Amino acid sequence: MGGVTAPLAGPPTPPLKTRPIRVVLVAGPKDHGAGEHDYPAWQQVWLRLLPLAPRTVVDAAWDFPSAEQIDNADVLVFYQRGRWDDERAAAIDPFLARGGGCVYIHWAVDGRGGQEEFAKRIGLASLGGAVKDPPGPLDVDFSPGQGHPLAPHLTPVKWVDETYWQLTGDPARLNLIATQEEDGEPQPLFWTMEHGRGRVFVSIPGHYMWTFDDPAFRLLLLRGIAWAGHRNVDRFNDLVTLDARME
Repeated sequence: MGGVTAPLAGPPTPPLKTRPIRVVLVAGPKDHGAGEHDYPAWQQVWLRLLPLAPRTVVDAAWDFPSAEQIDNADVLVFYQRGRWDDERAAAIDPFLARGGGCVYIHWAVDGRGGQEEFAKRIGLASLGGAVKDPPGPLDVDFSPGQGHPLAPHLTPVKWVDETYWQLTGDPARLNLIATQEEDGEPQPLFWTMEHGRGRVFVSIPGHYMWTFDDPAFRLLLLRGIAWAGHRNVDRFNDLVTLDARME
């Protein structure tokens, strides 16, 4: 079961009265080779996947959600080449202040010149070309996340994906979930941050499309979306193994 048997068996069944959740999936132009950074393909697949869960409403946005979408959303999920500027800050800061949730996957953490301000919101952000980012084997260590609400029963996993390090920001501010050793030091892979009532979940993995079909990765990402929206983290459990790569 790809390392998810214990996590799925451990928590109680989500309550029958599941609160509705409204999610916006934000994609952008594909910018890498076949099977890499395929934001449009991810958006189309997850537009079909997420609504299979009870009381889940999903919308799509290209590049950035509209003001109406932000007003109506509980969670914004960004999988694209990121950017941060005053216009985005003016939209995201009030959203977080009212208790909204943001999820950033892989290169969505790129600030494109606004990385210092972006890092204040999401913990760590990148300036494209100024970080280390070799794709290859990952040995994901979940021990830093012991006690984190997203990490119950998670055990070490091995993936082939891409990590980033030498990012802008203060790692001490992160609520770490998992790390990967690079340059002899554990580097953050998954983390959360809270801004008053607002919540942020970040996944550095997500370079390859096959990663989204790994049940352990999908479990963590689905938990992150639910947690960011102040919902039961197990509400999407039935989606974890649906058409996933099972070994």
